[in-house]
Amino acid sequence: MDRIDRAIVGELRRNARLSFRDLGTRANLSPNAVAERVRRLVESGVIRGFHAVIDPAALGFHMSAYIDVKTGSSAGPEELRKLLARLPEVRRAVWTTGAFDFTLEVMCKDQGDLVRIIEFLRTHGSIRETYTRMICMELGTEDSDRLGLDAES
Repeated sequence: MDRIDRAIVGELRRNARLSFRDLGTRANLSPNAVAERVRRLVESGVIRGFHAVIDPAALGFHMSAYIDVKTGSSAGPEELRKLLARLPEVRRAVWTTGAFDFTLEVMCKDQGDLVRIIEFLRTHGSIRETYTRMICMELGTEDSDRLGLDAES
């Protein structure tokens, strides 16, 4: 990846709906040249997809939390993946190191909804223990410049 690729990726992280014309203007390339670079970035796996950022509150989810999950010794990621398929409130699930095996980011309508999710986890599958932390505020640390993906890098 060169400086121009980093600039393109940085712009797409900020707004993946930019037209090739607008993206080219920002990267000082023609629309065709920027389209070719984006195609190469997708083919090489640098860009894995384009996503809409949804406001959970607009869908009625006014609370978010992290739920750390400790599974039984025989339960692995595939077993948890099957269980989580039944919980659409899970925004993200990661396999981690440390005292717990997985961390889930969940969105909830209210405190009762969070309790329902925790109890579902505790009573299904090989979940031995959970530890829940409420998310108070998101600080927006996913800015592209934190990864050096801006035109100045």
